Amino acid sequence: MGKKHIAVAMGGYSSEFEISLNSGGVVCDALDKNKYEVYPVHILEEGWNFVAKNGTKHPVNKANFSFDNGTETIKPDAVFNTIHGTPGEDGYLQAYWKLLGIPHTSTDYYQAALSFNKRDCLSVLKNFGVRCANSYYVNEGTEIDLEEIVKKTGLPCFVKPNRAGSSFGVSKVHNLEDLMPAIEKAFTEDSEIIIETALVGTEVSVGVYNKGTEIIALSATEIVSENEFFDYEAKYLGKSQEITPARISAEETEKVQKEAVRIYKLLNMKGITRSDFIIENGKPYFLEINTNPGLSTESIVPKQAREAGMTLTEFFDILVQNVLRGVE
Repeated sequence: MGKKHIAVAMGGYSSEFEISLNSGGVVCDALDKNKYEVYPVHILEEGWNFVAKNGTKHPVNKANFSFDNGTETIKPDAVFNTIHGTPGEDGYLQAYWKLLGIPHTSTDYYQAALSFNKRDCLSVLKNFGVRCANSYYVNEGTEIDLEEIVKKTGLPCFVKPNRAGSSFGVSKVHNLEDLMPAIEKAFTEDSEIIIETALVGTEVSVGVYNKGTEIIALSATEIVSENEFFDYEAKYLGKSQEITPARISAEETEKVQKEAVRIYKLLNMKGITRSDFIIENGKPYFLEINTNPGLSTESIVPKQAREAGMTLTEFFDILVQNVLRGVE
């Protein structure tokens, strides 16, 4: 049996494309070359290309996601999706690959779209009794009643774009006069925003993945930001400490892992997800779920996989085997 052809999709059309290229590079390096022929595929607004080792670009045929590798035309057996943001984390590419019959390592298109929309995702989970912060929703072009917002969320509160990743456009607001500028900043990233009570507690992030039908929670990572909150600088410019495993009690760890697995099941997820929580008074409050979390070596999920005793090669192999199994 020959090696399977795996396209590693990276890039995307959002502010996060550079972070995604980094994740994709790590996956390409770590995938087992004895099992897989690995093809880095850059999906960018200026074009879709397989980028060969020597830097030459081979355009992707969007009719069937095939590309030339210099000697033959390759149609991938599976796609390892490492795109953060649109179009790889919000369902567009998942639906496209589904139509083409190409399996991929990320969750399905509807689950991706639902979870990418923070407001819709919270609305679904609240009905299942998942604890979340109090929130208030604002759409661009509608009248904004600042007093009403503060009545619902209190201060300090967070103002977030509804559909953006990597904390772009997020502000923490301490007083009423800063609320409107924060709303305007969030509107630069999205026409829908969400305003939430700032919970006080320990922020943790939990990776969950499936291995066949088994659903497994990784250890929790504690996020300690030097900035006001875990923002872009904190995430990518070293302005935070990420401590794995988190410095929380065994009981809190078990609670947050159980809740992360429950959310994964409630939302009918596949592949690797990372859920963020604040533990306030011993109880986990859900913030959001990422269906294509960062996979660069310093990202949270790879650290959790190493903490669980796996190499990235072993961990990524599980994710690829999940989707190839259904295809054999």
